[in-house]
Amino acid sequence: MTEVTIMQASWRDYLEMTKPRVVLLMLLCALVGMFLATPGMVAIDVIVFGLIGVALVAGSAAVVNHVADSHIDARMARTESRPAAMGRVNNFQGLVFSAITGIAGLLILWVFVNPLTAWLNLASWVGYGLVYTLYLKRATPQNIVIGGLFGAAPPLFGWTAVTNSIDAGGLLLVLIIFAWTPPHFWALALERKDEYAKVGTPMLPVTHGERFTRLHILLYTVILVISTVLPFLIGMSGLLYLAGALALGAGFIYWAIILVQARNPKAPMATFRYSIVYLGVLFLFLLADHYMFVPEQAMHLIEWQSVSA
Repeated sequence: MTEVTIMQASWRDYLEMTKPRVVLLMLLCALVGMFLATPGMVAIDVIVFGLIGVALVAGSAAVVNHVADSHIDARMARTESRPAAMGRVNNFQGLVFSAITGIAGLLILWVFVNPLTAWLNLASWVGYGLVYTLYLKRATPQNIVIGGLFGAAPPLFGWTAVTNSIDAGGLLLVLIIFAWTPPHFWALALERKDEYAKVGTPMLPVTHGERFTRLHILLYTVILVISTVLPFLIGMSGLLYLAGALALGAGFIYWAIILVQARNPKAPMATFRYSIVYLGVLFLFLLADHYMFVPEQAMHLIEWQSVSA
C-alpha cells in the first residue's frame, strides 16, 4: 500500500501542500518589509536568500497543516482533493518533506541573512504549524484572531532581514496584517459554514451564527482601515499611500456592509477574494510611495527608528 502511494505522489502534490499562493502573498509582504526598512536599495543577496528562506519555512508549516488536517479535509468539498486527504502523500512522507524544507529554510536564513530572522521564522512555524493547527483551530472560535498573529509576521521577517532589529515600523506592518486576517478568513468561513460544522471546527459562524460573524467582519474591517492610516501618521509613508489605503479601505468596508445586509448570497466569497487583492495592492502602494518620496521618507524613517530604538 505504501509503495502504491509513493508512486502516485508527484512533485505537484508536494508543491500543493506548501500552499504556494498563500506563500506568494507572504513573500510579497516580506519583500515590502525589506524595502521599507531602508531608505536605499536592499542588497540582492538579502532579497534572494531572505525570500527563499521565508518561503521554505512557510511552506514547511503549511505541509504540517495539510498532514494534521487530512482527516478533516477529506470530509470537506473545498479540500477533499488535497494530496494528504486523498492519501497520495501519507503522513510520514509529508512530515519528512516538512522537516527537510523547514530546516533548509532556517539554515539559509541563519547563515545568509541573520539569526534574528531565522529565530522569528522558527517562532512563526511553531505558532502556525503546531499551536494554531493542532490546538487553536479546534479549541476556540477566536482561532483566527489569535492564530492570525503567526501569519502576520512576514513583513517583519523582511524588515529584520535588512535591519537585524525589531523596530516599530516592522511591527506596524504586522499590525495591519493581524487586523486584516479575521475579516479575510471569516468571509470564507461564512461560505463554508456547513462544512466547518460537519467536521466540528468551531469557526465563528458555526458557534455564534452568521449575523454575529457578519457584524464582526465589519468591526474588524474598520479597525483594519484605521490601522492602515498609521504609517502615514507616523511619517512612514506619504500621500500616495494614504490615498491608496483609504480607497482600498472604502472598498473593503463596502463589502463588509453588503455582508451585514445579508442580501447577496455571493457576498462572502466576493469579500474573501477582494481581501486578497486588497492586501497585495495595499503593500504595493506602500512600496511605490516609499520610493517616490525617498528623501522625505528616509528622514522620517531614520527619526522613527531612532525613537523606537
